[in-house]
Amino acid sequence: ALDRREIVICAVPSHGVRDVMGRAAAVMDPGAILVSTVKGIEVETGMTMDGVLEDVLPEALHPRLVFLSGPSFAREVAEHKPTAVTLACREESYAIAVQTALSCPWFRCYTHDDVIGVEVGGALKNVIAIAVGICDGLEAGLNARAGLMTRGLREITRLGEALGANPLTFLGLSGMGDLILTCTGDLSRNRTVGMELGKGRKLDEIVGSMSQVAEGVRTTYAVCDLATRLGVEMPIAFGVRAILEGEIEPSDGASMLMTRQLRSESE
Repeated sequence: ALDRREIVICAVPSHGVRDVMGRAAAVMDPGAILVSTVKGIEVETGMTMDGVLEDVLPEALHPRLVFLSGPSFAREVAEHKPTAVTLACREESYAIAVQTALSCPWFRCYTHDDVIGVEVGGALKNVIAIAVGICDGLEAGLNARAGLMTRGLREITRLGEALGANPLTFLGLSGMGDLILTCTGDLSRNRTVGMELGKGRKLDEIVGSMSQVAEGVRTTYAVCDLATRLGVEMPIAFGVRAILEGEIEPSDGASMLMTRQLRSESE
């Protein structure tokens, strides 16, 4: 499948990237461009997917790593419904090459050079979507949903900046765009997990009944570990982890966020 391919697309769950691409490394053309559509953070290392791929792929391929992110439910892409995404690469010329290859009247690609920002936005929006789903499952209302999404974006930006991302990236397709879709769309697996938690179901039961991977569950643990290591405050993410662990009830998580110490919105 990889022999003499100019563009290779990696679309496996984040926890499988190291193994799958480690095995693929030996047979990939050294001149190929690799496009990752994976949105997650490796639990064991705290690495975004660019770090994992650089770990397992030859150095010659590193400049050719392109990361696709943005508001794009797979079903709607398959149905040729209008979709806009971002392609990030440190060597933007490779992103432009992929942009030319993939763009069509119903799938529009933009390019970006902030790999870390695009990767962080794509991964962390899944965690916030679980939180919003819990909120919806509790029937806490639209005001609460909007507040969680907005403060969630602030948490995403805070961690991204600590990792060296441009904060403006999080106002684009891979940040705010993907966050809006994943937190409000009925096709969102992570929002579904949150909604079922909010209704009182247990995590094992929810995940066991799903045929697709909800990346946000694993990412929550990775994000909290990374935030602790970097000293970044992320109360929503830590609240989600406590609920996933069964340490607190979903309703207690909402109360915890609403009764925290008052502060400036810019914090």
